[in-house]
Amino acid sequence: MESKKMQNTITYVFIDGNNLHLGAKSQGIELDYRKLRLYLTHKFNAKKAFIFIGYDPDRTYTYSRLVDAGFTLIHKPTVIYHESGKRQMKGNVDAELVLHAAAIEYDNYDKAIVFTSDGDFTCLFNYLAGKGKLERIITPTKFYSSLFQPLASYILPLKRIAKMIQKN
Repeated sequence: MESKKMQNTITYVFIDGNNLHLGAKSQGIELDYRKLRLYLTHKFNAKKAFIFIGYDPDRTYTYSRLVDAGFTLIHKPTVIYHESGKRQMKGNVDAELVLHAAAIEYDNYDKAIVFTSDGDFTCLFNYLAGKGKLERIITPTKFYSSLFQPLASYILPLKRIAKMIQKN
C-alpha cells in the first residue's frame, strides 16, 4: 500500500535497457515487463517509465510489447562491430538517459528511479540526491559499481523484487 506522501509524488523511472536485460538474465530472472511496470506504479506512483535502448530493426515486436506494457522507449542508433569473430551491436544510451533525467524531464517529476549498475551514472545520482529528487537506484546486476557506496541508502537490488516482477 502506498503512503499518502507517495500518492502525491510524481515519480519518473529511467531504465538502462541493456543493463536491465543482461543483469536480470545473469541472475536467472526472466522479467515480465508488464508486472515490472505495475510494480513501479503501485510501489512508487511512477507516472512515466522510460527505457533507453539501442535500436535494432529486427526487434520491433519486442519494442511494441514494451510500449504495450506501459513503457516509453527512447531509442539510440546502434553501432555494429565485430569482436572475437562475433557480430556485436552497441547502442550507447548513457548520455541520453542523463540528459532526460537531468534536463528534458527534470521539471516534470518529483522523484526519480534509475535502473542501472553502471558507475558512469554516479554523477547523475549525486546531482539528483543533492536536489532531493533521487528515490531509488535499482541495480540489475548482482554486483554494481563501488562508486555507488555513498548512495547505499538508495540502492534496491533487482533480486530483492524479482518474485514480484518475473514471469511465472
